[in-house]
Amino acid sequence: MSGVYNGADRKEEVMRGAARAVVLACTVLALVVHNGLDALSWQTSGGSGNSALPADVHPDSRNRLPLLKPGVDGLDAIRLHASGTNVRWASHLGRQLTELSILAVAREHDQPYEWSLHEMEAVAVGLDPATIDAVRHRRPVSGLPEKEAVVIQVGRELGATHSLSSSTYSRAVNLLGRSNLVDLVDLMATYTATAARLTAFNQHMPPGWKQFLPLPFTQPTDIHPDSRSRLPLIRSPNQPAQANLYARGLAPEGTGPAHIARHGGGLASLEKSRGRRLMMLATLVAAREHDSQYLWTPNELGGARSEGLEPSVIDVVRHRGALNGIAPQDAALIQFGRELFASHNVGADTYATALKTFGERDLVDVVALMAQRAADAVVLAAFDQQLPAGMTPLLPPLRGAK
Repeated sequence: MSGVYNGADRKEEVMRGAARAVVLACTVLALVVHNGLDALSWQTSGGSGNSALPADVHPDSRNRLPLLKPGVDGLDAIRLHASGTNVRWASHLGRQLTELSILAVAREHDQPYEWSLHEMEAVAVGLDPATIDAVRHRRPVSGLPEKEAVVIQVGRELGATHSLSSSTYSRAVNLLGRSNLVDLVDLMATYTATAARLTAFNQHMPPGWKQFLPLPFTQPTDIHPDSRSRLPLIRSPNQPAQANLYARGLAPEGTGPAHIARHGGGLASLEKSRGRRLMMLATLVAAREHDSQYLWTPNELGGARSEGLEPSVIDVVRHRGALNGIAPQDAALIQFGRELFASHNVGADTYATALKTFGERDLVDVVALMAQRAADAVVLAAFDQQLPAGMTPLLPPLRGAK
């Protein structure tokens, strides 16, 4: 799919990741300066932040991977274990397994555009149609080749529970290898973000293209006939109107994630237009909907509070509370995020409210921010990233946790 996983995207992503690492490392200092001694309470208090680590988590990295470079933690530390190859096209695992990983993500997010284009890719690179059907219809993976089965299981667990069991993780490492698994999870994370953007803007299949994924809902019809999405058509220069279906190397011009991105201004534009308070709210919404303790707690402490996000609004997101009584802008964002990540289908009324509230450019950028945080949550969950030592978690127990 065009504009999804290229060198420029990876460079920008790495730079953003490095910036987040610096923010996390400076959280304690910033809080002490801003709030005085009270800010130390989350560091020194008891609770699950000080409980024993899971058996397969390393005490130095506080995730399932050994620490490679002192002073680097979280997402950046995890990604140091990657192979360094272009995972989308040149993974050591081969195109069949990388396309299978993308299909697993598309299935878990009920994303028909992403699924349909990548089903054609999967068939083209020789993935067994029986394996594709097992993912499409959520059938048991018993009887499939071991590597295919574990890739599907990883995708299912990360999508459905926002976690990865120790047993599945162990099997995946043994079958795929550590660096290959990091590559594969990072690819799944990338396409999780892509799925969110496609769903937010209700990307339908191009005219004449078949949709191959059974959906638990009917897609809204609030789309433009040319772009087949909620965003009007913007053609890029020197591009044909549509690539040939069977010679296709990219998503058809005027559709897909690259077209969606043309409508945005980027995070610097969003910060200038809406401020960091709103950006922190978007981060917390994504963290809450993915049960990501590591995304939530440092960002509540080191970002949301200092940027003026009110405790009452934070608590609405934290506890998935009712939206009546909070500012319309906040309510529009929270409702949008809940539908996007929980049901994978943003209703026409919800979209119309958000569009009226934020305008097209800022809404595209808000969605891009939430989508990137969703991708971060996938990587953190797969490798069971724990909070820094002594930091008390601020999210309630995960859904389904005992």
